[in-house]
Amino acid sequence: MENRYVIILAAGKGTRMKSKLYKVLHPVAGKPMVEHIMDQVEKTNSSEVVTIVGHGAEAIKNHLGERSQYALQEEQLGTGHAVLQAKTQLEGKKGTTLVITGDTPLLTAETLANLFDYHQGKNASATILTAHAEDPTGYGRIIRDHVGIVEKIVEQKDASDQEARVQEINTGTFCFDNEELFKALAKINTNNAQGEYYLTDIIEILKKEGKTVAAYQMADFEEAMGINDRVALAEANKIMHRRLNKMHMTNGVTFVDPETTYINEGVVIGSDTVLEAGVHIKGKTVIGEDCFVGAHSEIVDSIIEDNVRITQSVVEQSIVRKDADIGPFAHIRPNAEIGERVHVGNFVEIKNATIAEDTKVGHLTYVGDADLGKEINVGCGVVFVNYDGKNKHRTTVGDHAFIGSSTSLIAPVKVAANSVIAAGSTITDDVAEYDLAIARARQVNKEGYGKNMPYMNDK
Repeated sequence: MENRYVIILAAGKGTRMKSKLYKVLHPVAGKPMVEHIMDQVEKTNSSEVVTIVGHGAEAIKNHLGERSQYALQEEQLGTGHAVLQAKTQLEGKKGTTLVITGDTPLLTAETLANLFDYHQGKNASATILTAHAEDPTGYGRIIRDHVGIVEKIVEQKDASDQEARVQEINTGTFCFDNEELFKALAKINTNNAQGEYYLTDIIEILKKEGKTVAAYQMADFEEAMGINDRVALAEANKIMHRRLNKMHMTNGVTFVDPETTYINEGVVIGSDTVLEAGVHIKGKTVIGEDCFVGAHSEIVDSIIEDNVRITQSVVEQSIVRKDADIGPFAHIRPNAEIGERVHVGNFVEIKNATIAEDTKVGHLTYVGDADLGKEINVGCGVVFVNYDGKNKHRTTVGDHAFIGSSTSLIAPVKVAANSVIAAGSTITDDVAEYDLAIARARQVNKEGYGKNMPYMNDK
């Protein structure tokens, strides 16, 4: 098999995005566009990848790391000039080079592999990846002769009225014979409406030299979408989410309303899990089998084991063990571990805490920086007071303890196993095993006091 190389064009700032974030770093289904491209080209068995960077070079390098080599395009002088920046890494090498833009995140590895194979099968010097567009506005047009052979590519601003009506468009992705590519790059000029070095001019140069130029038309125009503004970005997100949802449904996941359920790229979901409308699942989340995720829940970078029920709640960077149930309206914040069969009820917030199996935290409670044992009952309105204004402190509660409603546990404090804390207590000292802790002021009733209140005298 001959050598395969890839050049990713990622130097443009993307002024039409009207954003401080560089265009190729805008996320589609939770992942920057350029990372989607990298994921797909890595599946094509390419031996070298060179990413052309300019605006936002360091940010792009931080995302892609050692997955690519880099070449800097200091001035934005067009796509041909951008590809030329890879000369140091690739010039003179035998093989096929794929040139792809970093703002086409919907392209798939299958399409790119087909393009490579078609190019090699035609023994072509260049092969253009094309698509049929009902509305070709903004795209370069593929101009063929009367027998269908590619003659040239005409950019929108340079197209005649007749050429502008052509619906076969250039997707901006090409395969080239690598040696022919760099020879032709030396011959292009800026004789066009933009005053730039067009990569597409190479097609005409190769044609004049009698070289074979082919065009592979992809089946799905949606894959060809280039993202130049927020409208296209929204459409790309919609397409990617639809694609990902279909994959999960094919794998046995139930979507009550796929059109309003948003699963990011890279999420793993087990079979027979049910997702209701409005659910968002993001990051490196893994969800097991037979789970239920209720409407409008959000799960981010978390592990959810089998048979977990989450109802209208948020789970972030945490672990929820099997058979637990969360919500409604609970917030599981980072570094929480919810044990097996744990119940976390409505309006409960848990952060940086571990809760062992069969413990119940019913409602209106905050558990922060704490370690709770198994089979504990935490009453309504309990607060684990973890912050002294400067430092965070931990609370430990042993197995089978009972924490009465409206209790405040002032960390650092240890509540031993099998102990009981009376409702309304403020606990500042450790509680020993089997002890009952009561820490509240004794009730005093002032007889007749209300008769002296001003509002009583108005009656």
